[in-house]
Amino acid sequence: MNLFSKVLPLENVILDADSTSKKRVFERVGVLFENTQKIARSQVFDSLFAREKLGSTGLGHSVAIPHGRIKSLRDATAAFVKTQALIPFDAPDGQPVNLICVLLVPERATDMHLQLLGELAQMFSDKTFREQIQNSNDAGVIHQAFTNWVM
Repeated sequence: MNLFSKVLPLENVILDADSTSKKRVFERVGVLFENTQKIARSQVFDSLFAREKLGSTGLGHSVAIPHGRIKSLRDATAAFVKTQALIPFDAPDGQPVNLICVLLVPERATDMHLQLLGELAQMFSDKTFREQIQNSNDAGVIHQAFTNWVM
């Protein structure tokens, strides 16, 4: 089992037919984390947007990894959102994204944060992995792809 799959519960895999902007995705995951982690949705939203202001978290190949630090959070947590709409994310390849992996870490979790981001970058640089996620519309199958991924 990889590090990322330990912080992504199945219920945090969202197939999203409604969100058409970065703002809407951040609002959606804000509600999710408020309901599952008891983190105020505004805190999630503000943390993700503050990080985006430093530079886009779009990776390219339809993928973005918005991430933020949350003061009250004890352990890292994640959500994966696959949107129906392609969303502008200022990715290096200039293409919009629809595979969005949201990562929240405790305020001081620098090592964990970097390990998780590194692992996600490796996952999404794997074309077969990306295609498997892109071609599935089943949250369970997508979650299993994350769980089964090995370096």
